Amino acid sequence: MSRIGKLPISLPAGVTVHVSDNNVVTVKGPKGELKQAVDQDIKVKIEDGTLHVERPSEQKRHKALHGLYRSLIHNMVIGVSEGYKIVQELVGVGYKASNEGNLLELSLGYSHNIFFELPQEIKLQTITERGKNPTIILESHDKQLIGQVAAKIRSLRKPEPYKGKGIRFQGEVLRRKAGKAAGAK
Repeated sequence: MSRIGKLPISLPAGVTVHVSDNNVVTVKGPKGELKQAVDQDIKVKIEDGTLHVERPSEQKRHKALHGLYRSLIHNMVIGVSEGYKIVQELVGVGYKASNEGNLLELSLGYSHNIFFELPQEIKLQTITERGKNPTIILESHDKQLIGQVAAKIRSLRKPEPYKGKGIRFQGEVLRRKAGKAAGAK
Protein backbone atom coordinates (compact mmCIF):
# COMPACT_ATOMS: atom_id res chain seq x y z
CA MET A 1 0.00 0.00 0.00
CA SER A 2 0.98 3.60 -0.47
CA ARG A 3 2.66 4.89 2.67
CA ILE A 4 1.02 8.29 2.27
CA GLY A 5 -2.32 7.16 0.83
CA LYS A 6 -3.12 4.72 3.64
CA LEU A 7 -2.71 7.29 6.42
CA PRO A 8 -6.04 8.48 7.87
CA ILE A 9 -6.82 12.21 7.94
CA SER A 10 -8.13 13.38 11.32
CA LEU A 11 -10.69 16.18 11.09
CA PRO A 12 -10.17 18.98 13.66
CA ALA A 13 -13.11 20.58 15.47
CA GLY A 14 -15.03 23.01 13.26
CA VAL A 15 -14.03 21.32 9.98
CA THR A 16 -16.70 19.56 7.92
CA VAL A 17 -16.10 17.41 4.84
CA HIS A 18 -18.75 16.55 2.26
CA VAL A 19 -18.30 14.17 -0.68
CA SER A 20 -20.82 14.73 -3.49
CA ASP A 21 -22.15 12.07 -5.89
CA ASN A 22 -19.77 13.12 -8.69
CA ASN A 23 -16.75 12.71 -6.35
CA VAL A 24 -16.15 16.36 -5.47
CA VAL A 25 -14.75 16.80 -1.95
CA THR A 26 -15.81 20.03 -0.19
CA VAL A 27 -13.98 21.04 2.99
CA LYS A 28 -15.39 23.86 5.15
CA GLY A 29 -13.73 25.38 8.18
CA PRO A 30 -13.21 28.60 10.11
CA LYS A 31 -10.74 30.01 7.52
CA GLY A 32 -12.82 29.26 4.40
CA GLU A 33 -14.06 26.63 1.97
CA LEU A 34 -12.16 24.56 -0.62
CA LYS A 35 -13.29 22.08 -3.29
CA GLN A 36 -11.35 19.33 -5.07
CA ALA A 37 -12.56 16.98 -7.79
CA VAL A 38 -11.39 13.41 -7.14
CA ASP A 39 -10.91 10.71 -9.79
CA GLN A 40 -13.92 8.36 -10.07
CA ASP A 41 -11.80 5.29 -9.18
CA ILE A 42 -10.67 6.68 -5.82
CA LYS A 43 -13.14 6.38 -2.91
CA VAL A 44 -13.25 8.89 -0.05
CA LYS A 45 -14.90 7.66 3.17
CA ILE A 46 -15.63 9.55 6.40
CA GLU A 47 -15.81 7.52 9.63
CA ASP A 48 -15.74 8.73 13.27
CA GLY A 49 -14.07 12.08 12.60
CA THR A 50 -11.41 10.60 10.32
CA LEU A 51 -11.24 10.52 6.56
CA HIS A 52 -9.88 7.56 4.56
CA VAL A 53 -8.86 7.50 0.89
CA GLU A 54 -9.07 4.06 -0.77
CA ARG A 55 -8.05 2.71 -4.18
CA PRO A 56 -9.65 -0.20 -6.06
CA SER A 57 -6.54 -2.04 -7.32
CA GLU A 58 -2.74 -2.19 -7.30
CA GLN A 59 -2.35 -0.56 -10.74
CA LYS A 60 0.44 1.98 -10.98
CA ARG A 61 -2.08 4.71 -11.90
CA HIS A 62 -4.28 3.94 -8.89
CA LYS A 63 -1.26 3.94 -6.57
CA ALA A 64 -0.21 7.37 -7.83
CA LEU A 65 -3.71 8.84 -7.52
CA HIS A 66 -4.14 7.32 -4.04
CA GLY A 67 -1.25 9.29 -2.53
CA LEU A 68 -1.99 12.40 -4.59
CA TYR A 69 -5.61 12.82 -3.49
CA ARG A 70 -4.83 11.96 0.13
CA SER A 71 -2.19 14.74 0.18
CA LEU A 72 -4.47 17.25 -1.56
CA ILE A 73 -7.35 16.60 0.87
CA HIS A 74 -4.98 16.73 3.87
CA ASN A 75 -3.64 20.12 2.67
CA MET A 76 -7.24 21.37 2.32
CA VAL A 77 -8.11 20.28 5.89
CA ILE A 78 -5.02 22.03 7.32
CA GLY A 79 -5.71 25.12 5.21
CA VAL A 80 -9.29 25.67 6.37
CA SER A 81 -8.41 24.98 10.02
CA GLU A 82 -4.96 26.62 10.48
CA GLY A 83 -4.10 28.33 7.18
CA TYR A 84 -0.75 28.73 5.44
CA LYS A 85 1.81 31.51 5.72
CA ILE A 86 4.78 32.31 3.45
CA VAL A 87 7.38 34.95 4.32
CA GLN A 88 9.70 36.36 1.63
CA GLU A 89 12.68 38.71 2.05
CA LEU A 90 13.97 41.30 -0.43
CA VAL A 91 17.77 41.25 -0.28
CA GLY A 92 19.52 44.08 -2.11
CA VAL A 93 20.35 47.77 -1.82
CA GLY A 94 17.31 49.91 -2.59
CA TYR A 95 14.85 47.01 -2.85
CA LYS A 96 11.47 48.03 -1.41
CA ALA A 97 8.00 46.55 -0.99
CA SER A 98 4.74 48.26 -0.09
CA ASN A 99 1.08 47.43 -0.45
CA GLU A 100 -2.36 48.98 -0.65
CA GLY A 101 -4.87 46.25 0.04
CA ASN A 102 -3.99 43.39 -2.31
CA LEU A 103 -1.88 45.49 -4.68
CA LEU A 104 1.84 44.86 -4.10
CA GLU A 105 4.32 47.51 -5.28
CA LEU A 106 7.91 46.33 -5.66
CA SER A 107 11.05 48.35 -6.36
CA LEU A 108 13.65 45.77 -7.44
CA GLY A 109 16.34 47.77 -9.18
CA TYR A 110 14.62 47.95 -12.56
CA SER A 111 13.91 51.28 -14.29
CA HIS A 112 10.28 51.08 -13.12
CA ASN A 113 8.30 49.84 -10.13
CA ILE A 114 6.42 46.55 -10.47
CA PHE A 115 2.75 46.42 -9.48
CA PHE A 116 1.43 42.93 -8.69
CA GLU A 117 -2.24 42.33 -7.87
CA LEU A 118 -2.91 39.34 -5.64
CA PRO A 119 -6.09 37.21 -5.60
CA GLN A 120 -8.74 38.01 -2.98
CA GLU A 121 -8.10 34.71 -1.14
CA ILE A 122 -4.62 35.88 -0.10
CA LYS A 123 -3.94 38.37 2.71
CA LEU A 124 -0.88 40.54 2.06
CA GLN A 125 1.33 42.37 4.52
CA THR A 126 4.65 44.17 3.95
CA ILE A 127 7.11 45.10 6.68
CA THR A 128 9.96 47.58 6.28
CA GLU A 129 12.21 48.04 9.32
CA ARG A 130 15.41 50.01 9.49
CA GLY A 131 18.47 47.75 9.38
CA LYS A 132 16.50 44.70 8.18
CA ASN A 133 15.50 43.44 4.76
CA PRO A 134 11.97 44.35 3.62
CA THR A 135 9.62 41.37 4.02
CA ILE A 136 6.44 40.25 2.28
CA ILE A 137 4.01 38.08 4.28
CA LEU A 138 1.35 36.07 2.43
CA GLU A 139 -1.45 34.22 4.27
CA SER A 140 -4.19 32.02 2.79
CA HIS A 141 -6.18 28.84 3.29
CA ASP A 142 -5.33 27.51 -0.20
CA LYS A 143 -1.83 25.95 -0.28
CA GLN A 144 -1.69 25.61 -4.07
CA LEU A 145 -2.67 29.23 -4.70
CA ILE A 146 -0.34 30.76 -2.10
CA GLY A 147 2.59 28.67 -3.38
CA GLN A 148 1.95 29.70 -6.97
CA VAL A 149 1.71 33.41 -6.07
CA ALA A 150 4.88 33.24 -3.93
CA ALA A 151 6.76 31.57 -6.80
CA LYS A 152 5.56 34.26 -9.22
CA ILE A 153 6.73 37.06 -6.87
CA ARG A 154 10.10 35.32 -6.48
CA SER A 155 10.47 35.01 -10.26
CA LEU A 156 10.41 38.82 -10.59
CA ARG A 157 13.98 38.89 -9.20
CA LYS A 158 15.44 35.46 -8.39
CA PRO A 159 18.34 35.38 -5.92
CA GLU A 160 21.63 35.40 -7.77
CA PRO A 161 24.51 33.20 -6.54
CA TYR A 162 27.31 35.82 -6.37
CA LYS A 163 26.00 38.53 -4.05
CA GLY A 164 22.75 36.86 -2.98
CA LYS A 165 20.56 39.74 -4.15
CA GLY A 166 16.92 39.05 -5.01
CA ILE A 167 13.67 37.82 -3.49
CA ARG A 168 14.08 34.73 -1.34
CA PHE A 169 11.95 32.70 1.05
CA GLN A 170 12.71 33.25 4.74
CA GLY A 171 15.20 30.63 5.90
CA GLU A 172 16.19 29.70 2.33
CA VAL A 173 19.89 28.87 2.02
CA LEU A 174 21.60 29.87 -1.22
CA ARG A 175 24.67 28.21 -2.68
CA ARG A 176 27.08 31.06 -3.12
CA LYS A 177 29.73 31.11 -5.84
CA ALA A 178 33.15 32.72 -5.72
CA GLY A 179 33.66 35.69 -8.00
CA LYS A 180 36.47 36.11 -10.50
CA ALA A 181 39.89 35.25 -9.16
CA ALA A 182 42.29 38.20 -9.04
CA GLY A 183 44.69 38.36 -12.01
CA ALA A 184 46.84 35.25 -11.56
CA LYS A 185 50.21 35.45 -13.33
